[in-house]
Amino acid sequence: MTSEGEIRSILGRALDADEAGRKDDAIDLYGQAVEKILRLEDREKREKLNKFAKQALDRAEELKGIRHQTSGQTAPQSSRHSPTVLQPVKISPSRAGPALEISGARHAYTNEEKKVLEHTSHINAKVYVPFMDIDLLEKFHFPMPFTDKDGPLELAPKQKRDFVSWVRVSELCEQPQLIVGDHADFYSIRQTVVSDCSFVASLAVASQFEKKFRRRILTSIIYPRNSKDEPIYNPSGKYTIRMHVNGIPRKVVIDDYLPLGRYNQLLCSYSSNKSEFWVSLLEKAYMKLMGGYDFPGSNSNIDLHALTGWIPERALVKSDEPDFNADAVFNRLQEGLSMGRCLVTVATGELTDAEAERTGLVSTHAYAVLDMREVDGVKLLQLKNPWSHLRWRGNYSELDVVHWTPELQRTLGYDPKLAATYDNGVFWIDYRSIMNFFDVFYLNWDPALFQYTYCIHQAWSAGIGPTKDAYNVGDNPQFSLTVPAGRGSVWILLTRHITSIEDFRENHEYITVLVYNSNGRRVYYPTDPPPYIDGVRINSPHYLCKIRLDPGAERRYTLVVSQYEKTATIYYSLRAYSRTRFELKPLGPQYTMVENLSGEWKGRTAGGCQNHPLTYKNNPLYRLHIGPADTSDLVIELRGPKVYQVGLELTVVSLADDTVTAPFVSQKTGVYRSGFCVLDLAGIPAGVYQVRPSTFLPDQESPFFLKVKSTTNVVIEKLA
Repeated sequence: MTSEGEIRSILGRALDADEAGRKDDAIDLYGQAVEKILRLEDREKREKLNKFAKQALDRAEELKGIRHQTSGQTAPQSSRHSPTVLQPVKISPSRAGPALEISGARHAYTNEEKKVLEHTSHINAKVYVPFMDIDLLEKFHFPMPFTDKDGPLELAPKQKRDFVSWVRVSELCEQPQLIVGDHADFYSIRQTVVSDCSFVASLAVASQFEKKFRRRILTSIIYPRNSKDEPIYNPSGKYTIRMHVNGIPRKVVIDDYLPLGRYNQLLCSYSSNKSEFWVSLLEKAYMKLMGGYDFPGSNSNIDLHALTGWIPERALVKSDEPDFNADAVFNRLQEGLSMGRCLVTVATGELTDAEAERTGLVSTHAYAVLDMREVDGVKLLQLKNPWSHLRWRGNYSELDVVHWTPELQRTLGYDPKLAATYDNGVFWIDYRSIMNFFDVFYLNWDPALFQYTYCIHQAWSAGIGPTKDAYNVGDNPQFSLTVPAGRGSVWILLTRHITSIEDFRENHEYITVLVYNSNGRRVYYPTDPPPYIDGVRINSPHYLCKIRLDPGAERRYTLVVSQYEKTATIYYSLRAYSRTRFELKPLGPQYTMVENLSGEWKGRTAGGCQNHPLTYKNNPLYRLHIGPADTSDLVIELRGPKVYQVGLELTVVSLADDTVTAPFVSQKTGVYRSGFCVLDLAGIPAGVYQVRPSTFLPDQESPFFLKVKSTTNVVIEKLA
């Protein structure tokens, strides 16, 4: 008689074979599991396991190369699935809020996307595979306690100083629990010697959200779970944490060994409730992903996105911009926080030792934002220091005897005298002081604010395009975004994949997204036309761009991925969110012919522009025979020294079809430009054309390079 345990064991072996790339074994084991589920006599057990039978069958068919086109498929964090990159788990509304619908026609990863996601699954010399539906059946109980095959984590220098041994959770107390009570308590979180204040602040705001809004956005990522879908302590010591990393949810497996110091104290973040371990285990999983406890620090945008998948955004506290509106920033954050739409932390800037001593604040330190209020025109924030001690000493602190009126104490439910008796790191501070001593708010928005999402994963080779985007973005990754008429906005999240802690520690890649009103066509010049949204280049892995829609018309935008200075190949994900359906697609290479030519302006052939008619005709001349297709899309790029202004002219010599009227006599690149210009023409009739490159002034001698790209064949001959 088949047991449920036997079925789970077969599914576990199938998953292992699948992950190891043993396709035939995986197909056979998935098939065995399906057959045994269908033969179960116990109807209740059979119905319980039916969804896993369907998933196993779907996966086996995918491995065999069978595709199923579905409609209405939903997925909160990955819009497609493929035979080799396993389908990320679909999180139910009870665990992660409403699922997002896919906006787009394609449901399978391209070969390029598979390569990108596989490449960036190798993080800090370990492999983190996608989190899959089948992982819900993972085996967590063993005859002997589980030990992570990846070995113990690298300790930070401050930990090594006091480190004695690694101890299991079961050795630290008699009745360990993952969570004490019915929710994770943010007041209990304690940071120690690990430099991850932003991560601990992230735990605080996410756990406070769970308590306030009764939605599991943090504890839902911890496995194993009980029948009530709650994370539970595992006596075998194995845990799986689902984290959003490098474009998709990934699987982080840990054991429950924790570092212990010479005074019998934990050398990691922990809960003040000695029998509770969710804080330590979540931190361990994140530190494993980041290469060990010797963590250089990050920001809460990065940390909260990894923990929850919520959309990261930065909001500067101080700005020199003339249109910066501090009140509008406060009101937007307060509304989002109070309605459960976003999670908020705030970070200090550089403080002198004297400022830190006087204010009680820590330099370049993250604080959890627990509450935001406006009372009688005064804007106030309640913050928590991840250290769980050391508080603000200025206005509205527990030391302030001027501002705390009885009315204000009643309104905020706060007694400064009582607070003064115990320092738990929680305090109130006025918004004006925030603007004086803090630099930036980190926000993470609930993706359930949007109904539709779509994501593309790509690589941008270091060898493609110029190092800087100063004069040419034609070779940058570009995308067409089409949105129907209506109100609202589309949010575009660019995420650069990071696979090494050294890259994280010394991040020199500054990325952004530029948005152009160019009818979805490729853009070549970064400022002509000027971008509709000129993104700020930042060295964070995440950049968020918000496009506010014109309610009166359909819009077709061109999105351009841009870097300040490209030094290496980058792997990235571009995800769009919207309340209305949209179409996002790459403007990829579509040309069947690409030819590179080199030439030279020298002596007589350095003739200058048409302002010099006697010498212009002496410039180099090329003849293009375009066909046999009736029409072709044609791109001609000219590159020369940046110190020279260059231009192109294309003229019609003859057309292959005498009945066709030429679309033009000649086409020029217009204003002469520094070192680079391009002609991008659609629907060119088959025929013979001539192209002449020139500099603006005569006698400007130098080599030049022509690139001709066409959707049909082109034969090129040099005439002069």
